[in-house]
Amino acid sequence: MKLGRLKRIEPRHAWQTEDRHFTPWLAQEENIELLSETLGLDLEVEAQEKQVGPFRADILCKDRQSEAFVLIENQLEKTDHKHLGQLITYASGLKTAYIVWIATKFHEEHRAALDWLNTISDEEFKFFGLEVELWSIGDSEYAPKFNIVCKPNEWSRNTREGLKKVEDGMSDTKLLQRRFWQNFSEHVSSAYNIQPQKARAQHWLNITVGKTGVKIACNINTLNNTVGVELYMHQDNAKEIYYALEPHKDHIETELGFEVQWQALEGKQASRIVIYRDNSILSDESTWPELSQWLAEKVAKFDSVFRRRLQEL
Repeated sequence: MKLGRLKRIEPRHAWQTEDRHFTPWLAQEENIELLSETLGLDLEVEAQEKQVGPFRADILCKDRQSEAFVLIENQLEKTDHKHLGQLITYASGLKTAYIVWIATKFHEEHRAALDWLNTISDEEFKFFGLEVELWSIGDSEYAPKFNIVCKPNEWSRNTREGLKKVEDGMSDTKLLQRRFWQNFSEHVSSAYNIQPQKARAQHWLNITVGKTGVKIACNINTLNNTVGVELYMHQDNAKEIYYALEPHKDHIETELGFEVQWQALEGKQASRIVIYRDNSILSDESTWPELSQWLAEKVAKFDSVFRRRLQEL
């Protein structure tokens, strides 16, 4: 048996700069998902380059489970005093609960500083230090890896206990939603080679589409007995993207092969382009193959039509 050998890659071979390369890469949903798994959180990006006084924080997220804000500060080099000061400034300005510092290497004094902050801070404030690495095997694509070098005391145990409490307290509907999304994920990945995010006990499931601030979202409404697929634009540039797509409505619907609802959602930051299916009763598990196939077909169409157009914007 011939085995490959892991080779460590200099991070700047993949990301030349923090602000123009690493931060936009990390803000993409599949990469935030990797960071979420490392931390034991369920992160959703709220904003990039968030203004805090005269400074700009790299990424602001929210943890879906706790609703806590999560601030991420990136550094494609060894940690330094400047970034430690910025981190504390941003945390105080944003009133964030979780503060994550990512660097290629942590100096021992900065690791000790985060440990000290975790010791003296109130329960609602938690500080994390992570080192980012890149690896490859032969000529393979680079594979990122996050290593936690600093975290609050008892974090891993508390995270597991918290997850168990959440699962123990789930309603039958939430448990049904999670099982349906698990079933659907297996179907869409095998039939269309599309990988959704991890299936969770919630009424939506997201799929990345290669554009920051935009995602394909599948939804189930157990009250109205509907399922839907939408292109959801949700960050600061949402309206700009929506109004760039809307003039091409007829061509887009021709390419999709079906009509969709165009919802600008005036007065809100987000916009959506969506199609719904009525008479979709989630509690009747005998209909799951049919529902999964309908959702998968629409997701595949959305992905093929919108991914290209979004890249061209």
